[in-house]
Amino acid sequence: MTEQQKPEQKEVDKFKFEIIYLLPILASLIFGLGCAYLLAPQETGGVQAVPITGNSPGVPVGNALYFVVLIAAAATVFYFLIKRKNKRIIKGLIVLSMTTASLLLSVVYLLALFPYFDGVYYFIATIAIAATILFDLAIFQLGSIPRNVAVICVGGALGIFFAKFIPLSSAIVLLVFLAVYDVIAVYKGPVGKIAQSSGLDMLQGLSFSFKDIQMGLGDLVFYSMMMGTMYFSFLPSILPTITTVIGILAGSIITFFALEKKGIFPGLPFPIMLGLAAGLITAFLLGLPFPLFG
Repeated sequence: MTEQQKPEQKEVDKFKFEIIYLLPILASLIFGLGCAYLLAPQETGGVQAVPITGNSPGVPVGNALYFVVLIAAAATVFYFLIKRKNKRIIKGLIVLSMTTASLLLSVVYLLALFPYFDGVYYFIATIAIAATILFDLAIFQLGSIPRNVAVICVGGALGIFFAKFIPLSSAIVLLVFLAVYDVIAVYKGPVGKIAQSSGLDMLQGLSFSFKDIQMGLGDLVFYSMMMGTMYFSFLPSILPTITTVIGILAGSIITFFALEKKGIFPGLPFPIMLGLAAGLITAFLLGLPFPLFG
């Protein structure tokens, strides 16, 4: 998460936190909650979005490392491409990744929305392709407002998708690892270097601007994933989900205040720390079972 600097910006014009800056985060979480409601009745069929399965204590760590290494590798590739000013390759990679994500999510959520519709597969294929085209237009052609709306929605939907297909234990370890990685990536790694070089402007779709800040899509994805993990893991109780959302928003407020002083600050550590603590402690106090390997 970074302050959006302008060339003529003076010291007195620096970013100051206002409650409205929580709007994109809250909107993504609300949209994600609707997506979670759609997916909740769906059986996973044993399918998991992790490379390692089983009940071994090392499984969550292995899965978390897998995702963190992928994210770090992708960030490094984009950093070198930005450094070399390979705009066409950057744009091509972003278009490919966002189009693939949009098509996948459209199919998943349409199948959940119309499970018994006659001719469902032809219908879903048509609507999914149309939705993907509209999504790509919003991201790459229609300007900042449609792009922000599309990024907010895909952040919420993608996070819920991960939450549905990643077991609780792996999700918790992954979120903790990501919070640690985010600090390293912002201050010592490629994410901070990209932000400091204004490279985020070249990553439209993977980041978005709102008023005086720039935020990465990954922040929204993992906030939504954490909320969705609590939602799917502890139903029928909704209280862990509610307290997780409160923790995310509280952590975001702390992050924004830090951003006032730093100009750039990792968006994951405080929301993840407070969101996870709030949700898991609530579930523990309610005596809810922890489906660690379910």
